[in-house]
Amino acid sequence: MEFPTWTASSNSAVRRHLTPEVFEQLKDTKTARGTTLKDIINSGVVNQDSSIGVYLGDEESYSAFSALINPIIEGYHQGYKVTDTHPADFDPSHLDAPNPDADAKYIISTRIRVARNLKGYGLTPTLTKEERTEVEKKVVGVLEGLGGDLTGKYYPLTGMDDATAQQLIDDHFLFKKGDRFLEAAGINREWPEGRGIFRNDNKTFLVWINEEDQLRIISMQKGGDMGAVFSRLATAVNELSDKLGFQYSSNLGYLSSCPTNLGTGMRASVHIRIPNASAHADFKKICDDNQIQARGIHGEHSESAGGVYDISNKRRLGQSEVQCVQDMHKGVVKLIELEKSLERQSVCRDHQAVHLLESSKVTCT
Repeated sequence: MEFPTWTASSNSAVRRHLTPEVFEQLKDTKTARGTTLKDIINSGVVNQDSSIGVYLGDEESYSAFSALINPIIEGYHQGYKVTDTHPADFDPSHLDAPNPDADAKYIISTRIRVARNLKGYGLTPTLTKEERTEVEKKVVGVLEGLGGDLTGKYYPLTGMDDATAQQLIDDHFLFKKGDRFLEAAGINREWPEGRGIFRNDNKTFLVWINEEDQLRIISMQKGGDMGAVFSRLATAVNELSDKLGFQYSSNLGYLSSCPTNLGTGMRASVHIRIPNASAHADFKKICDDNQIQARGIHGEHSESAGGVYDISNKRRLGQSEVQCVQDMHKGVVKLIELEKSLERQSVCRDHQAVHLLESSKVTCT
C-alpha cells in the first residue's frame, strides 16, 4: 500500500490526520475480520471532497487504527476526549420536554432517530451476504413481536413490487442505494439483499435495516410532542437492545461505521416555521449557545423554504440520549420565544404606521 495522493482542494479529516508517520505505523495493520487501513480510508481517497473520509469495518478497527481514528473523533466531537466516559440514558421519565408549541403554530413535525449495530457482527462495510441476511432475520423477528402502537409490517427491498415501493416513496420512508461515499466504503455490496424497512401501522415508527448502519431506528409524528416521540423510540430501542444487544464502548458509546455517529448515534430534530427568528442577527448565536444546528428541510447544505428549518441537536458523543433531546427542546423553546417577540414587534409597527397614516390625512372641502 502506498501513501495516498491528495488533490489540492481536499480538506477531509482523513487527509489532515493521516500523516506519513501514522501511515507507516498502520499500513500493515489488519483486524481479525480482515479490515485494513486501505479499507478504512478508501472512501476518502476515492471521494476527495469528503468531510470525514473514513468508514470502519468492525469494532476492533477503533482500537487497531486509533492513531488515525482518535484525532478524527476528537476533532469532530469537539470538547470530548476519547478517554472520557460516555453517559447513556434512554429513560423517558428523565426527559423534561413539554410540547413548546401546543397550538401547532410553529412546529410542523418532530423526528428522532438513532443508529445501532448488533454485537457479534462486523460493521456494515465488512458484513458478508450471509451475515447481513442473518442480521435482517434477527431484527425482523423482534420487530414483528412488538405490540401497541409499534405494531407493523416489514417490507424487504428484495422483490418489492412497484406499488409498494411507490407508496413508501410517497410516505418518504423508502431509502435508496447508498451514495458514492458509501459505495467506496463497501456498504452497498449485494444491494438490495438483506435490506428493508419496518413500518408501524400508524406511520410514526420506522426501522431501516442494513442501510449505512445495520439499524436506523426512527420515531416521528406531526407537531411538537417530543416526549411522545422519544418515549416511542425508547420502547423499541430498549426492546431490541434487551433481545439482541448492541456494539458499545464505555468511551465511544454505540459504535457505527462512521465516527460522526458515535455516542448516542442520535439525531433529534423538528421542522419548524420561524421566518422572523431565522432572519434575526441572533439566530446563529441562539443555535450555538443551545448546541443545536439549523439547516433546510431537504438535508445537509440545503436552503430553507418559506422560513421553515430543520433544527437538531449538535452533540452526540459525551451526551446521553435524554440530554440530546433536552438540548434540542431548549433551543427550540428559545427560537419560538424569539419568533413570538418579533411577531409582536411587527404588529406594533403596523399599528403605528396605520396611526401615522390616519393622523396625516387632510380633509378637503
